[in-house]
Amino acid sequence: MQQSTLPNAANASHEYLAFQLGREEYGIDIQKAQEIHGYEAVPRIANAPDFIKGVVNLRGTIVTIVDMRIRLNLGTSTYDQFTAIVILNVNNGIVGIVVDSVSDVITLTAEQIQAAPEIGMAMNSDHLIGLGTHNGQMLILVDIDRLISFAELGFATSLAA
Repeated sequence: MQQSTLPNAANASHEYLAFQLGREEYGIDIQKAQEIHGYEAVPRIANAPDFIKGVVNLRGTIVTIVDMRIRLNLGTSTYDQFTAIVILNVNNGIVGIVVDSVSDVITLTAEQIQAAPEIGMAMNSDHLIGLGTHNGQMLILVDIDRLISFAELGFATSLAA
């Protein structure tokens, strides 16, 4: 086997949980994912930002649920049999994200990931790891720890407690 030319051979490949939002496919570090559930309506919290769908009690832990379409300004969500809630470990806490569907777990090498462009993105590029290419498809790689801030979500959790 040929020696990798990557600066850090320990990070030669990485797994991402791929999910759909509209016509685009996104990916987050698979190590952040705890579990996946089918979508069910959740109790809404008064005065919460629009992107916070509400909270659920997951085995005794109050989990804030964030609608990723609304959070990323990607239009109105429609919920169907493919809609899922992905429970994540984010910033030393647990949060759920609503996605249109979960696709797969995809392994990408450093060579398959390119820097994200600054122009034309639906979100601030500070939240992006880059753009991955897998089997001819583009995967927008999101740093979920930067995108989901407990400063935004903390009040919802404290209200639900």
